[in-house]
Amino acid sequence: MKALKMSEFFRPEARALLWRWRDVLIALVILLLGIWLGIRGFGIVQWLGYALICLSCMLAIAGVQRVRFRRGDDGPGVVQIVERRVGYFGPLTGGAMDLDDLIKLELDPETIPTPHWVLTSAQGTHITIPVAAKGAEALFDAFSALPGMKTNAMLAALETLPDRKIVIWQQRPQLLH
Repeated sequence: MKALKMSEFFRPEARALLWRWRDVLIALVILLLGIWLGIRGFGIVQWLGYALICLSCMLAIAGVQRVRFRRGDDGPGVVQIVERRVGYFGPLTGGAMDLDDLIKLELDPETIPTPHWVLTSAQGTHITIPVAAKGAEALFDAFSALPGMKTNAMLAALETLPDRKIVIWQQRPQLLH
């Protein structure tokens, strides 16, 4: 009799679904722990339970946003982010850019085979990154850290995919006075 591996316990589609929703599932576990501590505990333990309930709500909101951002990792190339430097290594193109040099972020739905993020630096260089590249989910945190970024607008544009290239974020011009 063959031993069943844990990776064979779930169908690949079910594993992928659970992995995609992992942040929300972790928030649900923390919520249940908080409710249990809030009901069963007393004193400081009860207050800890209430704090866990609040924390789980914030984690769930962030988790749902991450689910909306994820587009899989079957696209061409690999994205790597190290110390606010975005690197894309693709089969035909690639490059790296510091987030501090970024002046414009666009979503181009017309690129083949998948839509691309277009990052433009202050020097005028462009990096195009497929939304489904391996590791592209890390871009959510990088893009969310941009000053004045409207995360819900970015997620809405990614879900509806407009018919032309749109600007998601642009750096405000620096005024001298």
